[in-house]
Amino acid sequence: MKVSRLMQQARDPVLACVALGANLGDAATAVRSAMDALARLPGTRVTRRSSLYCSAPVDAAGPDFVNAVVEISSCLSAPDLLIQLQALELEAGRERPYPNAPRTLDLDLLLYGDARIASPSLTIPHPRMAQRAFVLAPLAEIAPLRVSAAQLEAVRHQSIVRL
Repeated sequence: MKVSRLMQQARDPVLACVALGANLGDAATAVRSAMDALARLPGTRVTRRSSLYCSAPVDAAGPDFVNAVVEISSCLSAPDLLIQLQALELEAGRERPYPNAPRTLDLDLLLYGDARIASPSLTIPHPRMAQRAFVLAPLAEIAPLRVSAAQLEAVRHQSIVRL
């Protein structure tokens, strides 16, 4: 998608949260680079970055993941933001040979303001975020009002360590 078309759809900035993860190659560098790439998206700036976390794969095999969450302020619509996230994944060499395969980069749009979206390509809030410590712990770090104590307790059994 061309930047000029994206900017034509500019609107007031919306605070959104994006989960980042990788478990192939230099995962920590991939996550940090993706944070920087998010800041370069049209009409977008990173407002908060969590620490990096190490977590075991959930419903998947492969090496441990490096995870983080960023809060961004973006003038992109939620569908356009999703397109940009998927383009960043492809640039990082993301392949999808089978569901939950190990990956060089995974970017999930968790929240888009207070929007509730249910379309074939996008569900906001992210439908599985409350089931994943690797999302909730870094999200609680940067946006504590978005994560309840009960949600954190529900994923307490999942292994996650702040790096």
